[in-house]
Amino acid sequence: MKITKLETFIVPPRWLFLKIETDEGVAGWGEPIVEGRAHTVEAAVHELADYLIGKDPLLIEDHWQVMYRAGFYRGGPISMSAIAGVDQALWDIKGKHHGVPVHALLGGQVRERIKVYSWIGGDRPSDVANNARAVVERGFKAVKMNGSEELQIVDTFDKVEKVIENVAAVREAVGPHVGIGVDFHGRVHKPMAKVLAKALDPYKLMFIEEPVLSENLEALRDIVNQTSTPIALGERLYSRWDFKHILAGGYVDIIQPDASHAGGITECRKIASMAEAYDVAVALHCPLGPIALATCLQIDAVSYNAFIQEQSLGIHYNKGNDLLDYIKNPEVFKYEGGFVSIPQGAGLGIEVNEEKAREMAKTGHRWRNPVWRHADGSVAEW
Repeated sequence: MKITKLETFIVPPRWLFLKIETDEGVAGWGEPIVEGRAHTVEAAVHELADYLIGKDPLLIEDHWQVMYRAGFYRGGPISMSAIAGVDQALWDIKGKHHGVPVHALLGGQVRERIKVYSWIGGDRPSDVANNARAVVERGFKAVKMNGSEELQIVDTFDKVEKVIENVAAVREAVGPHVGIGVDFHGRVHKPMAKVLAKALDPYKLMFIEEPVLSENLEALRDIVNQTSTPIALGERLYSRWDFKHILAGGYVDIIQPDASHAGGITECRKIASMAEAYDVAVALHCPLGPIALATCLQIDAVSYNAFIQEQSLGIHYNKGNDLLDYIKNPEVFKYEGGFVSIPQGAGLGIEVNEEKAREMAKTGHRWRNPVWRHADGSVAEW
């Protein structure tokens, strides 16, 4: 079997799909995307096609090593996301070729289902308490919210009070036993992160996510020592080499690699195994499309330290097009009792609606995140 074609589809709301075809009629799908940089990643995927065309798609590990190492320059969001999408599609092909789910090729599943959480907003906080109450009523046992708007490196205490007020409202709305993740989104710098982390302790959070930017590792130890809340980080780390410093330093309790950014199934499986050796949990980042979610569930299936899965159904980014619109078997993502079952179909376990993808690719997108500014006019972290 040989790879014959790589085809990409930029589809709304902000996704990029990849289809890899073979000369035996078996095709695989991947989702290589950096939100806001879809066209750049698309170009990187087609650069990789120069090597991949004519190769045996089943030699996944070798292809991964070549894509990573043979270009000399390596790492970073664009390159690793392109590799991730290709890797996902190759595993999809391999699973379909053997007639088994990907997790069966990775040693077999260690769980039948995994807990999922729902986004409830908070980007510009308004009615997060009602949103939280609504998703819990739909069966979710965990929610995640953005904790704050923009914060300067040292800001006023009224901003802290507003964060606490929003989190307190959500805790009151959902009760004491629903998990709450509060995402600082890298918007908060060390001086304010220390204050916020300590102030949030009484609300018994599931985790605080990205309390500071990933590049500010040295700040994490101070924050960890300020709070009993688990600290999560990792959506902006792209390889096991990025994660090894986080893990060896004891900076986090939960890692959040993104299987569409951090090298795909091949790499995220290794990252999760590294974390297990440090007794660190895994909660894969995935505010993306159905191929990315199906990929995450294959990794969750074989990762003992995975405990919860992000998913994008109903997320505020998905206006007009949502998670289930691009697959023909939406029942695979049926959420029940706050959990989703591990897919059992061949490959990634989903059937992509190619006709829908082709139709929506005619519309495409040029999604960009907003640019925020502080009161003094300087640019703020989004």
